[in-house]
Amino acid sequence: MPEQSEERVQTAGELRALLAARGARWSVSEHLADGDPVPRPALGLGASTAAALDLTPAGAAPPVDLRSLAGRASGNPHLTRRRRAHGLLPVADTDTGADPATGARAATAEPTATGTGAPATARPSAVDWRSRWGHAWLTKVKDQNPCSSCWAFGAAGLVESMARIEHHVWAERSEGDVHDGLKARCGQTGSPEAALDWIRTNGGLADPGCWPYSPPPPGTPVDRREAWRAEYTPSWDRSGRTVRIAGYVRLGDVEQQKVWLDTVGPLTACFDVYEDFFGLGSGVYHRTSDRLAGGHCVLITGYDDAAGCWLFKNSWGTGYHVGGYGRIGYGEARIDDWAKCGLQDTNIDPWSKRRLHTGNVYESGNGRAHRNFELAALADSAGGPLRHWWREGDAPYAWNRAQSFAADASGQPAFTGTTYNRNMESLHVTTGGRLRHWYYEHFGGAWRDGGAFGPGDAAVGSTPAFIQSDYGAPGNFEVVVRTADGRLNHWWRINGAPWTWNDGGRFASGIAHFGPALVQTRSRHLDLVAARADGRMQLWWRDDPNGFVWRPGEIFGSGVTSAPCLIEAQYGAADEDTAGNYELCVTGPGGRVEHWWRGNAGGAAWQRSAVFGHDVLAVTGMLQGSFGFNLEVIVLRTDRLLQHYWRDGSGWHEGTVIGPA
Repeated sequence: MPEQSEERVQTAGELRALLAARGARWSVSEHLADGDPVPRPALGLGASTAAALDLTPAGAAPPVDLRSLAGRASGNPHLTRRRRAHGLLPVADTDTGADPATGARAATAEPTATGTGAPATARPSAVDWRSRWGHAWLTKVKDQNPCSSCWAFGAAGLVESMARIEHHVWAERSEGDVHDGLKARCGQTGSPEAALDWIRTNGGLADPGCWPYSPPPPGTPVDRREAWRAEYTPSWDRSGRTVRIAGYVRLGDVEQQKVWLDTVGPLTACFDVYEDFFGLGSGVYHRTSDRLAGGHCVLITGYDDAAGCWLFKNSWGTGYHVGGYGRIGYGEARIDDWAKCGLQDTNIDPWSKRRLHTGNVYESGNGRAHRNFELAALADSAGGPLRHWWREGDAPYAWNRAQSFAADASGQPAFTGTTYNRNMESLHVTTGGRLRHWYYEHFGGAWRDGGAFGPGDAAVGSTPAFIQSDYGAPGNFEVVVRTADGRLNHWWRINGAPWTWNDGGRFASGIAHFGPALVQTRSRHLDLVAARADGRMQLWWRDDPNGFVWRPGEIFGSGVTSAPCLIEAQYGAADEDTAGNYELCVTGPGGRVEHWWRGNAGGAAWQRSAVFGHDVLAVTGMLQGSFGFNLEVIVLRTDRLLQHYWRDGSGWHEGTVIGPA
């Protein structure tokens, strides 16, 4: 059969005929009819990868010492096991070194791509970060069109995926933050390396609410579209709502790239795009066209040795390839001619976690691993001053005393980090029944008194609920406190001049206990759970589209003796837009803690899953941090000491007792 002219590959049918004639291992996108022209989305590297001066040739990126880069335990326990399997970490006394994915054990062998004595069988034959170990790690496929901004999407996708892998939280980032921060036009090309350099030197990468990716409106003429550039004016709290990075790694050796994918995470990659690539559906892409269209960058999300290919996430929307993901053969279209970029040690922002919990403990970006626990508590059981405690995010995980502040606290405070340069924010009920706000100013290195406000009859000795919502830019502060008449009182502050607190009104009645149990949902409602006088718990929610009215919800449980502590976890959150499960801990009969949960994605009922602990007076704080998908709980004991409990895949564990409360 005569070879089809490359000039005639214009429709999906013509491309299918060409692929059949050449015995290609891939097929054209199924949604394209034979008569449809093969679409041609925007690229981002100009004429070809060769023209991209900012790309590092693979040969110019010498092999790296993976042991020095990845030779330490990760907050992600799966990665720790993979690193042990490669010999990057010593085998612990309590660990055989066997990895459940491969059965490989760390041993002495000839040096491999890791630069260590790891066995050659340590690396699995395939890695796919879309659904590794039963979890999703990658944000949804996005669409760069019509701008030539694949390089920004590749860099943002790398930051998003590593924040998820290292901290177990969805942290959607804005491609517009780096694209417009670089003052790039819509048609301007770039490179992931230039984008990562900008992210590193400009305080990280912000979320879309701070500054979105905003291509020209549909229908904009091509000449005006190519010259279009947004005026970069992010919200003024940008410094507190970025995922920060220390740097990135260039990997030129293909075997080291695969080890990195196995033990750390995805990589950026760039390659030449030929006209046939635009029609790629399923299968492994191998070039059949000689017509070079330009250069393009993607996120490498895995590999498959059996199929001889890289797995990639593209930025052309879900209508391309298979749901926006494709496969390209090793070495194809110069994809291995240029160094691929990897990232680790992301420093997650408070914005990604701020709506998901309240209480007296939260996880900050401080410390060597950017996952310190920060806790505030009464410095003396008699009340008065508060003390800040912190725990390093790396071993030995000891709790340390920090500064004392305030002088009139009657109960445990609410404590969190906000987008104001990641300041620590504390709120407590005073001995006079009012609310008082304190904040730690990182620039000044000191605690500042934010003043008293609120009702004069807040329940003395109780804990308020305190979060930063996403109402307004920057987000408002939202506070709910129990009053002496057994009701709930909502207060809020617009975070801008004149910085005044506003009374949102009272609701509910017969409330016996309320404290750390306020969240903002994915649908932007405010939800809380309070303990009633009859010993049962009840959810309340604010119907924002219909006049900001608080409405009663389901009633559950029995015999509750303290205020519930509520968070929205990552369980059930299949992607960055899906609501995670509610996780709730509360003191029940006998001074033990009851753990309850509710699936929010499917509207399930509340279920009690476990009872643990002893001599517990109240649950004061709860979070889901960067240690796997573990739950971390702080309780106040009957002897007025604080104690840490935590849950992993094997159940609940009794942790450290923390100084006088």
